[in-house]
Amino acid sequence: MVTGASSGIGEALANRLGDAGAKVLLVARSSEKLDEMRQGIEARGGTAFVYAADLSDAADTERLIVTVLAEHGQVDILVNNAGISIRRSVQKSYDRVHDFERTLSLNFLGAVRLIMGFLPGMRAQKQGQILNVSTIGVQVNVPRYGAYIASKAALDAFSRVLAVEALKDGIKVTTVYMPLVKTPMMKSTTIYDAFPMRTPEQAADLIVDGIIHRPKRVAIPMGNLFEFAYGIAPNAIDRVLNAAYQLYPESGDKKDQREPVTGDAAMFQKVFKAVTRRARRRGDASRPSQR
Repeated sequence: MVTGASSGIGEALANRLGDAGAKVLLVARSSEKLDEMRQGIEARGGTAFVYAADLSDAADTERLIVTVLAEHGQVDILVNNAGISIRRSVQKSYDRVHDFERTLSLNFLGAVRLIMGFLPGMRAQKQGQILNVSTIGVQVNVPRYGAYIASKAALDAFSRVLAVEALKDGIKVTTVYMPLVKTPMMKSTTIYDAFPMRTPEQAADLIVDGIIHRPKRVAIPMGNLFEFAYGIAPNAIDRVLNAAYQLYPESGDKKDQREPVTGDAAMFQKVFKAVTRRARRRGDASRPSQR
């Protein structure tokens, strides 16, 4: 099952899995795009099923679980990819607690409900995998994404506990710390246009790697570097991130409003790009060839 399958990472992943011979259960709020995807997968010789559901709604999620179990009996691999992102500083959120409620309802509770619904079947057959698409922001503590990162961090913490409890039941729990990806969800701001971004297809590669090798976590070198550095010198990292926070303005109300970039911000982008490329080259050099 791939949630958030109608666009971006979910769409790219679902097509990859369908072309590889998996029976793919496509989940998103609207069935129209999912029907097109199903037809495309089937035209290429694959098998796919469409399930329209609002995963932020408990009753609708329960309906989805009951329907899928009645029609398929089990889910072997669950990819919790659906999510929403909000870019707004804490200072601008004093009267917007509902932003945190909205992100938690989908990014955390929506995923947890699906896990609770399909985990018993996985345990009964002594095998299964749950892949939660998190964000590099959990490793880096990116400013202005408090609501989004908090929801993903909650899922991350829950996943670590679940992995311990389900260890001897044949269940693998994998967290994918997704880097910046050029998806429709990123259209709400232009601030990251100058930063290195992966395509949805490249992002899907990270999840496929997680499905094949079933690691505890999938992350890029840059995220691991920040996470390690924060563990060693959190105050220093806070100062670096605060500098970046000060360089970039708050998002405008209009989605198509291009945010200005100062000379200092442009220099920061250049340095960040150079460090990212270096970290990526090191990561590629240390990774064994996989075919």
